[in-house]
Amino acid sequence: MADQNTEQLIERFVLALRPVVPLVSVWAHGSLAGGDYQPGRSDLDLIAVLDRPCTVAEQQRLGEVHQDLGEVTPLASKLHCSYPVVAELDDSVHPHLTWAHEELMHRPVTPVTRRELHEFGLVLYGQPPADLLPPVTDGQLADFVVADLKNFWLPALDHPERWLRDIWVDLGLLTLARATATLQYGKLITKADALDVLTELGAPVDVVDDIRQRRYGVPDPATEQWLTHRAELTLAFLRPAIEQAIR
Repeated sequence: MADQNTEQLIERFVLALRPVVPLVSVWAHGSLAGGDYQPGRSDLDLIAVLDRPCTVAEQQRLGEVHQDLGEVTPLASKLHCSYPVVAELDDSVHPHLTWAHEELMHRPVTPVTRRELHEFGLVLYGQPPADLLPPVTDGQLADFVVADLKNFWLPALDHPERWLRDIWVDLGLLTLARATATLQYGKLITKADALDVLTELGAPVDVVDDIRQRRYGVPDPATEQWLTHRAELTLAFLRPAIEQAIR
């Protein structure tokens, strides 16, 4: 559940958007909508649906809105928002204007995000997802999950230097666990549930505990020796686990 600071940020964000872009709806998905939100640790995953594409001037102002929020609160660095146009919502591979990692880029609204929005998306402004967003079939969801593991995460294992970083360890392992639940049971699970699935899959106990502490507890400072060992444990587990998941 969002804390007061997060709620204030979201309210300020929606109010700032309305005079800048042709806004139809704003939705939340991810941890905030799914009930596993950790203030200051979780990303704020939002979708702002537009009536038409932004002009160059509107796009520039949009970037300024995000930058201005960053000067008000450090929580704004966690706020990621895609800006799909209503007429393009039926295309799950079309890249939409997106603010993420403190810059504007283009990327799709994935089938996982679309399913989250239909199952438990929060309406922050305007119409609900069911009114605008085509549903995602179980087959479409499974196809995306398998392709993501095969085409992104497996090749990423060939870059061991990446796995010294928290974000790669966390996302790689949690993505595998959540993908496994989706493929086996056709459902989406939270990151907290994914940690339990990792244990069931035989993931290294020390690595799972490390992720849990950094997300929910007070972690000890990481040594270079631990980061190297953690990367080795993670890589040794992930490759056969992913290969098993996509068979």
